[in-house]
Amino acid sequence: MSQYDYLVVGAGLSGAVFANAARKAGKSVLVIDRRDHIAGNVYTEEVEGINVHRYGAHIFHTSMKDVWEYVNRFAEFNNYVNSPVANFHGNMYNMPFNMNTFAKMWPGVVTPADARAKIAEQVAAERIGEPANLEEQALSLVGRDIFETLVKGYTEKQWGRDCKDLPASIIKRLPCRFTYDNNYFNDRYQGVPMGGYTKMVANMLEGVEARCGVEYKELVAEQPDIAARTIYCGPIDAFYDFRLGTLEYRSLRFESEVLDESDHQGVAVVNYTAREVPYTRVIEHKHFEFGDQPKTVITREYPADWKPGDEPYYPINDARNEALYRQYEQLAAQEGSVVFAGRLGGYKYYDMDKAIAAAFELVRRELGVEPTEA
Repeated sequence: MSQYDYLVVGAGLSGAVFANAARKAGKSVLVIDRRDHIAGNVYTEEVEGINVHRYGAHIFHTSMKDVWEYVNRFAEFNNYVNSPVANFHGNMYNMPFNMNTFAKMWPGVVTPADARAKIAEQVAAERIGEPANLEEQALSLVGRDIFETLVKGYTEKQWGRDCKDLPASIIKRLPCRFTYDNNYFNDRYQGVPMGGYTKMVANMLEGVEARCGVEYKELVAEQPDIAARTIYCGPIDAFYDFRLGTLEYRSLRFESEVLDESDHQGVAVVNYTAREVPYTRVIEHKHFEFGDQPKTVITREYPADWKPGDEPYYPINDARNEALYRQYEQLAAQEGSVVFAGRLGGYKYYDMDKAIAAAFELVRRELGVEPTEA
């Protein structure tokens, strides 16, 4: 007889949502994570009284009212609004592209009509028919000034390849906002949990047994009947010991530093869009919670090639990887007692709210209850 009704592999948002609902449905649940902490990539740790986002900046934003009301059961959110800026050779531009960006880039461009005309003029000058690569796609959308200042270098650092060697499909659109509004997101709800994401996930896992630093394969080798069913939020190819091949990702590397100053850059996120600057952005964590601590913590974020054993961040959803994932998906469909979930289980990038919404669907299918009512 199994010791638990459910083994949840992964203590991030997807696993925590399911574990919370399963416990409230009267199920016995064990959550494990190979890392030494809960909360997955939204993990925050306190340094100098500041909640540091260890795996990059995470700003919660959504237009889904049920998701927003759900997370507010586990944390109080502040009114942080994401308004990053871009640094290109020492010149600062607002992101996303808006009237403040255009007015800075093109002196004399002060109205939406001015900006539209300037962009249309630059797009026409490129004489691009059907874009053959990412560079041509971007030029056909925003013209050369915006592309070379704010898109080219940043994108090449992200992907580790020249824009001419990247498919046009990567950039479906480059949103231009013809208002003087620096709010990066259009979603109705936005903020950062006061006290950090780790505290929020801990509240979600209240009453649930959670073990960190535990490898799934080692646990089930020792206790093969530990649970009647498994919710597996790890990499789907690793579950099958990569028997069909390895799914590819882009990775990230972080360098954090405590500075003996109260405010280093005046904003939470500065993107560095010049190709020769090796990092893509600098995060100053105290600004997420409007901190007034005497010191500050910054993190430089470096895109990195990925190899097995590295932390997987962004699935490379090209034709080769998508075809391989479909093969693994067919294997997964034959697993009677294992359900694959989350970003790694589904080989799909999720914003936080989308991850929670997907976990809601999993709860409905698996437990037959409404997660928002449990």
